[in-house]
Amino acid sequence: MKRNHFFTWPLAVLASQLSWAQIKIEANEKINPIVQNFVNEVNTNSQLEGMAYELLDGIGPRLVGTPEMLAANEWTANKLKSWDIEANLQQFGTWRGWQRGITHVDMTHPRIKSLSATQLGWCPSTKKPIEAEVIILPKVSSKSEFDQWLSSIKGKIVLMSQYQKIGRSDEQIKEFGTPELYEKLKAEKELESKNFRDYMKNIGYDITTLPQALEKAGAVGIAVSNWTGIMGASRIFGAKTTKTPMIDIEMEDYGMLYRMAEKGAKPQIKIETNSKQLPEAKTFNTIGIIKGKEKPNEYVVLSAHLDSWDGAQGATDNGTGTLTMLETMRILKKEYPNNKRTIVLGLWGSEEQGLNGSRSFIEDNPEIAKGIQAVFNQDNGTGRVVGISGQGFVKSYDYIGRWLNAVPKMVKDNIKTDFPSMPDKGGSDHSSFVAAGIPGFSLGSLNWGYFGYTWHTTKDTYDKIVFDELKNNVVLAATLAYMASEDPEFTSREKRVMPQDEKGESIKWPEMKKPIRSSKDFK
Repeated sequence: MKRNHFFTWPLAVLASQLSWAQIKIEANEKINPIVQNFVNEVNTNSQLEGMAYELLDGIGPRLVGTPEMLAANEWTANKLKSWDIEANLQQFGTWRGWQRGITHVDMTHPRIKSLSATQLGWCPSTKKPIEAEVIILPKVSSKSEFDQWLSSIKGKIVLMSQYQKIGRSDEQIKEFGTPELYEKLKAEKELESKNFRDYMKNIGYDITTLPQALEKAGAVGIAVSNWTGIMGASRIFGAKTTKTPMIDIEMEDYGMLYRMAEKGAKPQIKIETNSKQLPEAKTFNTIGIIKGKEKPNEYVVLSAHLDSWDGAQGATDNGTGTLTMLETMRILKKEYPNNKRTIVLGLWGSEEQGLNGSRSFIEDNPEIAKGIQAVFNQDNGTGRVVGISGQGFVKSYDYIGRWLNAVPKMVKDNIKTDFPSMPDKGGSDHSSFVAAGIPGFSLGSLNWGYFGYTWHTTKDTYDKIVFDELKNNVVLAATLAYMASEDPEFTSREKRVMPQDEKGESIKWPEMKKPIRSSKDFK
């Protein structure tokens, strides 16, 4: 297995870079001395930028089953050990081994043009370039008609995504169009999306089964265009085929090919995807531990998922959460040497396939789960934390409120709280703990365009990180962990009485789901 050693280059200069912004303490503000030390360390000795370079530029994206994911596990463990923090890799399963290679796609007829395209995760290799005519899905209204059409696609490359007529964002249309034009184009876009959903339903396939049917019928390539609505950004997920390459073509080029095929120009493209199918790979969580001095069997958990999709670098999903919690552990180790409770860092694997790392940790470590005081999870982008909810725990207001009182005003004033609120059913790793009845809290960030621009996209890169915002979050996470560790009381796990839904039935607490421990069980 080839290992990437790029991230081992000397980084003294990068690690010492400081931002102009500082976390400031107001003149009349009374701050706990340890919290003041956290602030001083963040302001004068931040390691965030150096670590971001090593993780995101050096290792890159961290798709489960890839050598890069293993490299990230080992890098995070070694980083913790360099700070004299106990660290280990806990295996929780295996996954299909794969490594991304080059993607090269060109239109060769009716003219020459290099296309903006990316192979999907776990995409089969072409071994040698494939050149073929591009066709679109047929205008049929039933599964029988569609299945009859399938017999005609052997040797073709099929475009299987919805055609996007307008490639401008809603925000831009709203800014420059008249109100009437905006409403007209918005209605047209909604109708086109509905018509495509109805079409898929009528032909009897979905985004998982359709690629499999096209592959079985003899298509030599399948192209999608998973446009986010933001110019230039495409979401990259996983291939659903075993032999036929699947690629995402950016909306502009995809639209051009679609129009050419629809008008009878018979465009041809050449696809080269040089990926590697590797042996089944072990999957791990990176676990860091700072042993408690008074209550070692009670735990405060800092949580973030380490894995990512691999269309870009996985910078804001979830490099930023990983970096925040690593830096928090470093500072706690340095500035809070007599921690009462054990502080655990969980950097989870395979979150993107269903919270598998965190669910496995709870299942595999029942004694730790039983003793968890609180979990603080960060996973939604580079922004400063602006929201914390009680996740349905009745007494969460009491202890979260106490802990937040110790947070510097500059950081705390950004945050809106909601108690007891409702338990999250999924979305990120705190939900795994909540489902198990453990107080798990999401440190919800200001999104900085996260869902439209960087979430799972080709634009989720280092340059989208706002390090001043991360520093804010490190101070918050360190203070919350410190206060949770020091609290004389063990947190209440009493759950709220759940409200009724629109049918008058009581909403149920989220179900604790089994982790997927093998890609063979992943749909």
